[in-house]
Amino acid sequence: MPGDTANNSGYSPRLTNEDLAPTRNQTWTWYNIFSFWMSDVHSMGGYVVAASFFTLGLASWQVLLCLLAGICIVQICANLIAKPSQMAGVPYAVISRQAFGVFGANIPAVIRGLIAFAWYGIQTYLASNALMLVGLKFWPSLASLTVGHFLGLSYLGWICFMTMWALQAMVFWHGMNAIKRFIDVAGPAVYAVMMVLAGWILWQTGFDGISFTLASKSLSTGQQAWEMLVATALVVSYFSGPLLNFGDFSRYGKNMQAIRRGNRWGLPFNFLLFSVVTVIIVSGSQSLFGKMIVDPIETVSQVGSSVAMAIGLLTMITATIGINIVANFVSPAFDFSNCAPQKISFRTGGMIAAVGSVLVTPWNLFQSPELIHYTLDVLGSFIGPLFGILLADFYLIKGGSVAVDDLFSVSPRGRYWYKNGFNPKAIAALLPATGICLIISFTPALRDVANFSWFIGALLGAGVYRWLARSERAARGVRFTAPAAMGE
Repeated sequence: MPGDTANNSGYSPRLTNEDLAPTRNQTWTWYNIFSFWMSDVHSMGGYVVAASFFTLGLASWQVLLCLLAGICIVQICANLIAKPSQMAGVPYAVISRQAFGVFGANIPAVIRGLIAFAWYGIQTYLASNALMLVGLKFWPSLASLTVGHFLGLSYLGWICFMTMWALQAMVFWHGMNAIKRFIDVAGPAVYAVMMVLAGWILWQTGFDGISFTLASKSLSTGQQAWEMLVATALVVSYFSGPLLNFGDFSRYGKNMQAIRRGNRWGLPFNFLLFSVVTVIIVSGSQSLFGKMIVDPIETVSQVGSSVAMAIGLLTMITATIGINIVANFVSPAFDFSNCAPQKISFRTGGMIAAVGSVLVTPWNLFQSPELIHYTLDVLGSFIGPLFGILLADFYLIKGGSVAVDDLFSVSPRGRYWYKNGFNPKAIAALLPATGICLIISFTPALRDVANFSWFIGALLGAGVYRWLARSERAARGVRFTAPAAMGE
C-alpha cells in the first residue's frame, strides 16, 4: 500500500518492499480486531468444532468451562504475539527475523505459507459446496453438470470452486484496507443469520427440544477430566494458525490497549456466545430432523423456504471468505513476499498461495478424514515450536525490545545478522521440538497425546531456545519481567 509505510531509504532491498516495511497506517481500533476474530470464529469449521464438544459425554457446564479455558489461553497468547509486531509495525514474517535472523526468517515464513496452501483450498471447497447447493436449488437443470468429473471434482464443482476462488482473490487484491472493511461486515452478518436460525429452531421445537448435553454415553470422573483437557487443547490447536501470524494484523493496531480490548471481546465473549447459539442449532436439529447435524450447510439446507435457505447459505459463504482471507491468504502473502521482497509483492505472494491451493486439489484431501486428522497434528507440530521460539526470544532473550532498523539490515554488525543472516540457535531449537511432535503424531500408541502437540511444541521450542541462547541474554544484561501484554 503505497504511502502507508515509513521512510525505508536506508533498508536493504533484499529485505524490504512497501508491504514489509514498518507501517505508518496504525489505525485499527478494538472493533477491527474484534471483527478479525469474529471472522475467524464464524466459519463452518468453527461451527463443527464447537458443536462436537457437546458430544463428548460432558455436562453443558463442563463443555462451556473447556471452551472458556481454551479461548482464554488463545487470548493471552494473542496479546503476547501481538506486541512485537505492533511495536515495530511489521508482519509476522519480518518480526521472525529477530529470532531466526534476517534470512533465517524465511524458514518459519515458508512453513506457515505452505500450511496455508492446503487450508485455503479446503475452505474454498467448503464454500463452493454451499454455492452449489444454492445453484441446484434455484436451477435444478444444473444437476447435469454433476455427472462428469475432472481430477475428482464435478464440472459444476469446478465452476463453483473457481467462482469462490475469484471472489476471494478480488477482495484480497484490493489490499488490507479492503480486507478490513470486509471482515468488519462479514462477522456481524454471520451472527445475524445464526441468531435467526437459532430463533427459528426454538420456534419449531420449543425450549423442551433443546438439550445442552447431546451425548448419551456416561463417563467416569477420570474420563471426564481427560475429555475436558482434550477439548481445551483442541480449542487452542484450532486457532493456532491465525494465532501465529496475528502480527500480520496487530501491526495495524493503534496501540496495545486497543488490541487487548479487541482480543477480549473477540475471543472469550464472542466464542462463548457463538458456542451457545451453535448448540441450540445442533441440538434443535436432532429434535427436528431425528439426527444431530453438525454441518451448518446441511442444517440451513433443511429450512423450507428457498429464499431463507439462499440467504443463509450465501452468508455462510461470506463467513468462509472472511476466515479464508484472514487465516490463509494474508499470511502467505507476507510470508512469500518476505523470501524475495523485490520480486514478490504482497499481492503476488497471496496469488502464489491461491494458485497452490488449486494444485493440491483440496477436495481430494477433504475426502480423506484420516489425512485431515494427520494434517491438523502436523500443523500443530510445526506451529507450536515456531510460536514458542518467537515469544522466548522477544520476552526472555531480548527483554521485550525490537531494533526495527536492524530487521532490514544485511550488515554483519546488525543485531539480527547472527551467522550469515541465520540464527543457528533458533534453528537448532526448532528441529528437535518439531521432530518430537511429529513422532508423537505418527505413533499410534501416542494418539491421545497428539492432541496436545501445539502445547508440547511450544514448550519444547521455547525451553530449548531459552537454554541455547542463555549466553546472549547474559551478555545483554537483560532482566526479564512479566510482559505487560498479559495484563489489561
